[in-house]
Amino acid sequence: MGEVKLSNIKKTYKGGAEAVKGISCVIKDKEFVVLVGPSGCGKSTVLRMIAGLEEITEGELFIGEEKVNDIAASERGIAMVFQNYALYPHMNSYENMAFGLKIKKVPKAEIKDRVMSAAKILNVESLLDRKPGKMSGGQRQRIAIGRAIVRRPEVFLFDEPLSNLDAKLRSKMRIELAKLHKRLDTTMIYVTHDQVEAMTLGERIVVMKEGEIMQIDTPIDLFNNPQNKFVAEFIGSPQMNFIDGKIEVQEHKYIFKDNNGKKFDLSKLGLNNLKENTGKEICLGIRSENLRWEKEKLKSYTTLKGRVIAIELLGNQKHIYIEYNALELIATFRSDVKVEIDSTIELFLDLSKAYFFDKETGLRIY
Repeated sequence: MGEVKLSNIKKTYKGGAEAVKGISCVIKDKEFVVLVGPSGCGKSTVLRMIAGLEEITEGELFIGEEKVNDIAASERGIAMVFQNYALYPHMNSYENMAFGLKIKKVPKAEIKDRVMSAAKILNVESLLDRKPGKMSGGQRQRIAIGRAIVRRPEVFLFDEPLSNLDAKLRSKMRIELAKLHKRLDTTMIYVTHDQVEAMTLGERIVVMKEGEIMQIDTPIDLFNNPQNKFVAEFIGSPQMNFIDGKIEVQEHKYIFKDNNGKKFDLSKLGLNNLKENTGKEICLGIRSENLRWEKEKLKSYTTLKGRVIAIELLGNQKHIYIEYNALELIATFRSDVKVEIDSTIELFLDLSKAYFFDKETGLRIY
């Protein structure tokens, strides 16, 4: 069983710095889970605690049915792929892949069988006699993954394995890792700060901030149903737009009034919890694709006017950067929509796609 269970796991360093603040989650057998968050959020520390490379300060860690807090890394049934590949420079690829098995005194015939099988899966048979210095970054990463595969672990751990590769190769390797997961049918836990990697690879994603879990969900539910402002801001490219204001009641209707006095009619949205949030500092969130250039088919909308300050063309679409009072908003239009820099533009904000967050707690108002 490759299930990994974390129960109130904490990591505190000497001096009292808390890297991980009591997180709990279950990673199911054969699941591909991604830990994502900004630098310093504790995601790599969590991975290293699972691997046995960092001591757990408090809490319990299970792999399968076994509690492994005090079990050595080599006995946990895991294999880890590092950001810097960690290959021995004086060994060729075959020797690097075989080294861990050789240390465990696995018979030579079995070592060869395992290495050749992994090389075939990764399509690196032609690289087995090359040393790391004679290979590209992508090739070295494949050999590092092959070294993990030959161990036949219950759990694979990946610590930002693609961060040293160029954009095109990263995209290709993401596809290869997804295919590898299906082929090996084993548990994979992957750490990255790149939300695009997280969204494309993870069956579920654990979003972290400052040593805490902010939300665990599928990629589509993280995008469509963020539980708090941090997740809404972190997941999605370009970043969600935010407008501060308050919820008020005027003429028996609930409205959102932004800090510049603009009123947004919320009466058609059917939001719960508006009454208890009346008068509070609220943040409205809206994704760039829901700041529209046309109002057709929009049942509930408000108009915003601003000045175009930049245009970013991306093939079949473009991002329009708009100065709205003291805010900078981003709208995504089709590339054939005519917009000019320094022109005044009217946007239609689709209120049915808006999110509302308590400014103090960051929690979403449903």
